[in-house]
Amino acid sequence: MISIGLTGWGDHPEVYSEVTAAKDKLFDYSGHFPVVELDTSFYAIPSPANVEKWCKDTPDTFQFVVKAYQGMTGHLRDELPFETKNDMFNAFRNCADTFKKHGKLAMVLVQFPPWFDCQGKNVQYIRYIKQQLQGYSIAIEFRNQTWYSPQMREKTVQFLRDHQLIHTVCDEPQAGSGSVPFVPIATDEKVLIRIHGRNVHGWRNIGHGENWRKVRFLYDYNEEELQKLAEEIKFLARQSKHVFVLFNNNSGGHAAKNAKRMQQILDLEFDGLAPKQLGLFEE
Repeated sequence: MISIGLTGWGDHPEVYSEVTAAKDKLFDYSGHFPVVELDTSFYAIPSPANVEKWCKDTPDTFQFVVKAYQGMTGHLRDELPFETKNDMFNAFRNCADTFKKHGKLAMVLVQFPPWFDCQGKNVQYIRYIKQQLQGYSIAIEFRNQTWYSPQMREKTVQFLRDHQLIHTVCDEPQAGSGSVPFVPIATDEKVLIRIHGRNVHGWRNIGHGENWRKVRFLYDYNEEELQKLAEEIKFLARQSKHVFVLFNNNSGGHAAKNAKRMQQILDLEFDGLAPKQLGLFEE
């Protein structure tokens, strides 16, 4: 099974009706795609009340990939806005449990920063994350090449497999130690593919200042690139029961278009979507 979606639902004009209000964007989005990545949870852990609303606004079969809070992954440089680490994990589990209660939690995405390299203390921290998030499907995304060095690649994959952790396969610019190669290997019955674009110059925070994040994911995949990615997706589908594909190349608004084209290439029809809104004079 292959599900295609986007990172976030709030910035994809192509999937909204002309009269869609901000509060209805998720409903419109769920008329096009069966899964979305909740990326706002990286910046602040959503309240169960918000999660209840999102679950109510989406079809029964709709799925969320919930990104782990930055304080859990080592990104947060400021003081932790919780009294203890346990309080932080409890808040995140309350959020995830609400999705799970409604049958809408595809997985928790734990994305580590570029400085999280392959060494013993970081392997131990992944074990700690697994313990803290017991009972959830957990996807691990690395942003440091050392995990995939010739001497460590097989060990990394086997470690994920042994601990029932989902391998996140990334398509991203090859721009030094802070990026990882495309490694099409599934370690669980689910596999996650995150498509970040191939903007090598924009991937690094060099000369872009405050606009860095806008430039980072600025990329429009061409037909040949999408066709090749489709072959890799089919290859991963033969290794696992469910492949989740998330397009994150939306700095220039290309994610929805590329995702729709990928759906066509793979000849996919998604069942159980929300009804699309009709225009004012359509019947």
